[in-house]
Amino acid sequence: MNHTKGNILGLITILSWSSLALFTVYSGKIPAFLLLTISFSVASIIGLLMLLKQRRRLRELLNVPLKAYIVGVVGLFGYHFFYFLAIKNAPAVEANLINYLWPLLIVVFSALLPNEKLKWFHIVGTILALAGAFLLVLKDGSLEFDAKYTLGYSFALVAALLWSSYSVISKTLTHVPTFAVTGFCILTAIFSFTSHLIFEQMYLPTFVEFISAIMLGLGPVGGAFYLWDFALKNGDIKVLGSLAYLAPLLSTLLLVVVGISNMTTTVAIACVLIILGSIISSKQYLRLIKNYIFKS
Repeated sequence: MNHTKGNILGLITILSWSSLALFTVYSGKIPAFLLLTISFSVASIIGLLMLLKQRRRLRELLNVPLKAYIVGVVGLFGYHFFYFLAIKNAPAVEANLINYLWPLLIVVFSALLPNEKLKWFHIVGTILALAGAFLLVLKDGSLEFDAKYTLGYSFALVAALLWSSYSVISKTLTHVPTFAVTGFCILTAIFSFTSHLIFEQMYLPTFVEFISAIMLGLGPVGGAFYLWDFALKNGDIKVLGSLAYLAPLLSTLLLVVVGISNMTTTVAIACVLIILGSIISSKQYLRLIKNYIFKS
């Protein structure tokens, strides 16, 4: 039961991540680390409310193993820190392309976990979805890796490695309850605000920008992390890794719907590749669903 619930919550997480680009656009000129500060502060409040609902005490966060805190904070804060460094030190297209290796890395790294085996359809499905994600990032633009942006490319690769590693290692921390993410978010908010003070100028958001930042915290850059934690610990990590490519697809389609972006032939082809890849990687679950329907 938890296995199916984990996969479903993982898909809900990915749906939430699809709103990242939209709310980021409406967050306007809020500096990156200030945006993270606001978003993770909202995420922290969500966690505190979760503790209250579960009738747990705040001090229970102190009982969470140090290893879990290191993994959680390096995953949440480290990923965003290096991602923003990548965007600042390399062209956005190339940086995003490298960053979108993380779902593929999740699938590959999952083979190192106990009782986890990669099958041909996991690999084929993920590669097809990766190709689709590349097309989405490229759209009709050009791609050119320039040696002078090597540092930025390196930051993007580090970001991809950190998020994929965080996701895979979280799978092994089944003894750590999901409410522990509250502590990760609190520390990430503190580190983000510190980074804002060091690297950015103080900024007062407009009403629309502030609401957008709050929405990010409720969804893709906040609340989604609690769902992702449960999904990783209970669902099929290989399938979740492949399905993660639906995020950039749905994100692009959402921008098209609200009129911020346009539907092109490249986007349409990317849609087909990502959907096909997701279906292939979920082959074994589709078979289970088929058998269940026919038995019913």
